[in-house]
Amino acid sequence: MKSVWLATSHPPKFPQLEKNIKTDVLIIGGGMAGILCAYFLKEAGVDYVLTEGSRIGSGTTKNTTAKITSQHGLIYSQLIKNAGAHKAALYLKANQSAVAKFKELAVKFPCGFEEKNAYVYSLADRAAIEHEVRAVNHLGFEASFEERIPLPFRTAGAVKFGGQAQFNPLQFLYSIAQGLNIYENTFVKELVGNVAVTGKGAIKADKIIVATHFPFLNKHGSYFLKMYQHRSYAIALENAADVDGMYLQETKDGMSFRNYGELLIIGGGDHRTGHKGGKYHVLRGFAKRHYPEAAEKYAWATQDCMTLDGVPYIGRYSGRTRGLYVAAGFNKWGMTGSMVAAMLLTDIIKGAGNPYSAVFSPSRSIIKPQLLLNGITAVGNLLTPTAPRCPHMGCALKWNRTEKTWDCPCHGSRFEKSGKLIDNPATGDMK
Repeated sequence: MKSVWLATSHPPKFPQLEKNIKTDVLIIGGGMAGILCAYFLKEAGVDYVLTEGSRIGSGTTKNTTAKITSQHGLIYSQLIKNAGAHKAALYLKANQSAVAKFKELAVKFPCGFEEKNAYVYSLADRAAIEHEVRAVNHLGFEASFEERIPLPFRTAGAVKFGGQAQFNPLQFLYSIAQGLNIYENTFVKELVGNVAVTGKGAIKADKIIVATHFPFLNKHGSYFLKMYQHRSYAIALENAADVDGMYLQETKDGMSFRNYGELLIIGGGDHRTGHKGGKYHVLRGFAKRHYPEAAEKYAWATQDCMTLDGVPYIGRYSGRTRGLYVAAGFNKWGMTGSMVAAMLLTDIIKGAGNPYSAVFSPSRSIIKPQLLLNGITAVGNLLTPTAPRCPHMGCALKWNRTEKTWDCPCHGSRFEKSGKLIDNPATGDMK
């Protein structure tokens, strides 16, 4: 199945690396985060190279719902409670700066950019919505409580953020990538010191940025404990409603809505990778009930890395690594997360200060309830006696009947029926 972005965009082509080279900065990963890093480093006059194991934008970026917003669910009341108002305010400012930067760049790189209001709604918990409005206002950003929103069901209220945006992510990515120093079909198999080994060459770099969705180096950073992966689904309908905004239900398995041209995009059916969930039938059942005259034109699924505290990991790969950096764990908010990562990491590479470094530091405390759940899930699947095993850390794979793939419930690696790798952190095919 193909996303609307993939069906309506035309990718440029870049060569494959076939020799040994040297560079100041190597960026591994050609999704939104990696490409933005490359763009900003080029603008800063820094020598860099970007490698992508397949084609640029071929991972999570092609399957996003492409909302550009600092409204990440009901996150701000939780951040104030868990991290304090100061860090919550910095998180909000960082993501608002990302929204503003996309708006600036969209003038130069046309991508169907539209300013839209964003809403998080609840079906039953009015108090949670009111609490979030107060929390956001306390942080200095104007949010409002909305009694009614133009969706085909009753809600208990919604938090409204003005001045947010949406776009076609691949149109933007393909345009901004023109003229960048990129090698496609260049899979980095391993890092040996400051040398990245690929199939037909090696890259020696002073500094390396790992922007590979899920970090693939297990011996540093403990990302296999600090993250898990989550799948979600989307359908695009013709002859449906114009909802004039971006909407998200506040529950983990809630539904989302936005328009793209004449299409209505409905998202949902979420579940942890390798576990059971609603998948497409939830979305199609909803569409049949509420938009009986509509016709499905596109359907696709995506996968997101979820962190322990809802905040991405951006900065030094670990406290023990020098010259090695990471951008990962965008928690379903990969557009603003990627922009924040690119701006922050560019400052780090340049040796400039950045006010948001501490908020996103990968070395922050990992003592969170989710850590225990991640560990229990991993141990349980390691002990499951089934033949198909994930080459990442040996967990038992689960067969995904909907998408006809083998999925790892521990860390989210996915494989075709034949065993070919689809999603990392595994770095090779299933045996």
